[in-house]
Amino acid sequence: MFLSSLLRPSSGRSASRSNKSKSSRDSPEVSPSRARSLDYSPEYLADESQLQPANQPPQDVLDLNQNLEMLAGLFPNIQVEVFREMLASFSEESRLFIITDKLLKNPGEFVKGRRRAGEHATSDSTTIVSRAEAFRTTEYKDAVRALAMQEFKGISKSSIDAVLSEYNYSYLDARPTLVDLSSRSWKFAISSLFFRRKTVTFAEAETHPLIIWTPSDHGAMIPTIKATGSSELDRELFEELIMPLRRRERLAREESDRALAVSLLTEEAEAVESTYECNCCYGDVIFEEITVCGTDGHMVCFHCVQHSITEAVFGQSWQRSIDKITGGLRCPAVASTECEGCISSEHIHRAMRCVKNGDEIVRKLDQRLAEHGLISSGLPLIRCPFCSYVEIDDLYVPAHARRPKLRMSNLPTIIITFICFILPPFSIPTLILCLVSAVLCLNRSFREYATQQIKAALDRYQRRRRGLKFTCQNPSCARSSCLSCSKAWVDIHVCHESSLVALRTQVEHAMSMAVKRVCPRCSTSFVKTAGCNKLTCPCGYKMCYVCRKDIGTANEGYQHFCQHFRPEGDGRRCKECNKCNLWEAENTDEILRKAKAEAERKWRECEKRDLSDAEKAYLEDGGGGLSHGGRGLGQSLPGGKMPSVEEFCDLIIDTLFM
Repeated sequence: MFLSSLLRPSSGRSASRSNKSKSSRDSPEVSPSRARSLDYSPEYLADESQLQPANQPPQDVLDLNQNLEMLAGLFPNIQVEVFREMLASFSEESRLFIITDKLLKNPGEFVKGRRRAGEHATSDSTTIVSRAEAFRTTEYKDAVRALAMQEFKGISKSSIDAVLSEYNYSYLDARPTLVDLSSRSWKFAISSLFFRRKTVTFAEAETHPLIIWTPSDHGAMIPTIKATGSSELDRELFEELIMPLRRRERLAREESDRALAVSLLTEEAEAVESTYECNCCYGDVIFEEITVCGTDGHMVCFHCVQHSITEAVFGQSWQRSIDKITGGLRCPAVASTECEGCISSEHIHRAMRCVKNGDEIVRKLDQRLAEHGLISSGLPLIRCPFCSYVEIDDLYVPAHARRPKLRMSNLPTIIITFICFILPPFSIPTLILCLVSAVLCLNRSFREYATQQIKAALDRYQRRRRGLKFTCQNPSCARSSCLSCSKAWVDIHVCHESSLVALRTQVEHAMSMAVKRVCPRCSTSFVKTAGCNKLTCPCGYKMCYVCRKDIGTANEGYQHFCQHFRPEGDGRRCKECNKCNLWEAENTDEILRKAKAEAERKWRECEKRDLSDAEKAYLEDGGGGLSHGGRGLGQSLPGGKMPSVEEFCDLIIDTLFM
């Protein structure tokens, strides 16, 4: 009823007055500059067509975001928040050149360990700076602040500003922290005690506090969100909260409609006895749910086709069930002699559309068929390590490429080295080495192995001359990788860099993000290492470390904290009041332990392996060697280890050719 009153024009002045009063009570406050645009905007957004186009940001915000993208492109291994802080600190005149000069001369003063790790440092995506990392307009910030104050009424305005500043005013990212702060307030404690109220998380999509279920014209309840006054925020909330519910509702409706149609057709077919028997499962099915093989005309139901394809793709019947030449399904009918017919790929697609996740299964089937065709072709291939994209190796080492030539500058050195080795006392070991090599060359398998290693070393040498960066052409991937080590490409790229360094960087970054605070006035990040919970930023802003509230007013300061007597440094909660403790300390060890465990879990998922005992010891002792023995031959060599066969062949090729 309320929704229909929104869609119909008001019939009287009293109705309009009541609607305005109710809107002023329920909706968050917005800036006066948006008042005119809200007059014709719907109060509740239920469809994408109701979303207003985003307004053009002011020129100063556009300039800041342009400078942000330029800095992120110049320093891809530095986190974007560093550039935001520096751009906000310097004046508009020549700030880009000043920031670039300072980062080149003294990066440690501003970066302070905030660097991107591993695959996050790549700069091959079309958007260098994501929307969540860019500078926000004042309109967007006001809308986010009003929405947070409307939902979290038990948290002070300064605490909300501090949390939003930590997440660059991204409401969906900041909401978990706000939920955690609100659960500690006395208002939430009272409401949870008397009303048994629980904290709502993102996992409960249907009961999310930002989603309002309103009746449609057909009587069904549809999810909507309340307009916030910012078209950009409205679209962001709609895409993150409403669109998943709409897609799930559409899929469920299509599935129920299809089940109803099949049941009605089955009833009609059974009434007139026009069902068909499947030659595989011997069940009675309707004409719309059956297909035939191309040789003997065996009738097979869609259910048997779906089961056969699923088992072939994910099970053990790939060789038996799939014809690799035509891409069809071999006839699964039960007969005295094995049928040589196949079910066409068109009928396979038609049958798989009727099952849940059928399109994904068909895509996997096409991938396996394409993989089989590529392997059967015998062509040299280059694969993207992050997806199933494959290219022919000739694209990167073409046949018309200049062949490697001998490095004449090293020829005198090679001759002198050879003469030294044939003279005493190296003559006998050299003779023995030559005899052993001659004997090994008589072995066919050794010759093939040596030839293969030399060819591979030549290929690696040619690729290094052309460049090792490989960019995937798959639109859904589009990531860059190294042709030599198959790792994500990072400028400047170093092949075979220890993955433990990436793990250490990820762990340090996650731990610093878990305990940091951000000043809402100047956006400076800081971490409390010692002292009380009254923090003062260099810009003069004062805040509480526990609840992030602004305590810089005249009647705040130390009055914000508990005034009951306690020894200095006592961090226990007061039993007589609910004020913040001046010396209360977060369980930093527990927070850091969880952040470290989460970073290690992501690293294990990326590397697809666990840490060994030696690697754990390496991380614990701060980067010491993996072995604890004496100094042997391996430790005296470059890199501290014996060279592999590939590295030895690469050394020979690099020495001989140019």
